[in-house]
Amino acid sequence: MLSVVIPILNEADTIADVVRFARRNPLVDEVLVIDDGSTDESASLALAAGAQVFTSSMLGKGVSMHDGLMLARNDYVAFLDGDLRGLDETLLDQLYAALQDGADFVKARFGRSGGRVTELTAKPLLKAFFPELSSFQQPLGGIVAGRRDFLLGLYIEDGYGADIGLLIDAHLAGARIVEVDVGQIEHDPQPLANLARMATEVSRVIFDRAEQAGRYDIATLRAAAEEERQLSAEIEQLAARVRLSSKLALFDMDGTLLEGRFALELARATGREAALLRHLDQPEADAATRSSAIAAVFKDVPQSEFIRVAKTMPLRSGAAQTLIELKKRGYTVGVVSDSYFIAAEVVRRRVFAHFGLGHIMQFEQRQATGQLRINPFFQASHGCQLHPVCKRNVLSHLENIAGQRFEQVLVVGDGDNDLCLLRAVHNGFAIGERSPALRAAAKAHLSDLPALLDLC
Repeated sequence: MLSVVIPILNEADTIADVVRFARRNPLVDEVLVIDDGSTDESASLALAAGAQVFTSSMLGKGVSMHDGLMLARNDYVAFLDGDLRGLDETLLDQLYAALQDGADFVKARFGRSGGRVTELTAKPLLKAFFPELSSFQQPLGGIVAGRRDFLLGLYIEDGYGADIGLLIDAHLAGARIVEVDVGQIEHDPQPLANLARMATEVSRVIFDRAEQAGRYDIATLRAAAEEERQLSAEIEQLAARVRLSSKLALFDMDGTLLEGRFALELARATGREAALLRHLDQPEADAATRSSAIAAVFKDVPQSEFIRVAKTMPLRSGAAQTLIELKKRGYTVGVVSDSYFIAAEVVRRRVFAHFGLGHIMQFEQRQATGQLRINPFFQASHGCQLHPVCKRNVLSHLENIAGQRFEQVLVVGDGDNDLCLLRAVHNGFAIGERSPALRAAAKAHLSDLPALLDLC
């Protein structure tokens, strides 16, 4: 069974509905409301709605959360905020299922962009000091769940830093952390004065954890600034800067827009071809493992060499003209590559596409570290059922950004890594001769890119 803990402070407009929401779920056998000294009718309304109501032992959300943990009788505990509206009836089921599947700590993400403190404070600092956590969409969100014994072993900050502190501490403790999508949620906006205090507290907690983890130094900040420069194609950034139309055109980079493969040309240019060929096109454990192995080949290669090769590799004939014409016809045009974003972004600009997507090669002092970060666009989002890292997932993320399915989608690729994406659309086209399976699945085989314009 599941205990639900709801810390509150002056939530009279919403707390009764949140309590009734929790009590409707058959998994929940206790709802604990911890009142942080409300001056309105929050406590009495929660009690009338069927919650057990307690006064917090001290002012502060984190203290209320800890008090709730101490009072909870069940092995699994979920936390909800008291000011939520529009909760999906399956929310608690999803949190509970993740715990049953072995998660130690579960964090909810929901269908709205993060607030101002999340976007302007929490996410930039996470990218600087804890980049492995920067993919969490709502790191400050108060909808979390965990095993009670595990949560009791963590220190919960008193105030606004409670949620981000729990996320970082759970990670540093080696927890299995799962993020679940719980749909659309309405949340009351905070007054500006509260946002300022929240930003200060969140910053303090992240800096404190970074210092404890030995990550608070100038070199880390410089590396984070370089990674941030590359991350302009991640989900939130792309959603903010690219207006998606109802028509979408996605192009592979290697062998499709480029004559040849970027990694191979970079390896030849840097004397690493033999090392690369040991990994290229080999059926290793999965796409992420293979990509990481290839990235290690390029350790210590200057950033300038990545850019030079991407700028000088020949484009397939008619590439730029074809993409420009598609833009004129109302398509949003993207470059989707299993290679590196630093190259995909250069190629995007050469062919005048709206956006480019690729994995993140990390750099320190303008040299590759050999460490790769998988772009979240390629990770599972109810897209590919076969591969956790796949181009098919890109389409699902783009649909989420658009808020609907596209009226028309066309895909052009040349290899097996394009197969899942191509099969997901009606207008999938093959070019080149690298993949018989792709050619068999394609609507048509293109002799050149301008031929596409007569078929769409």
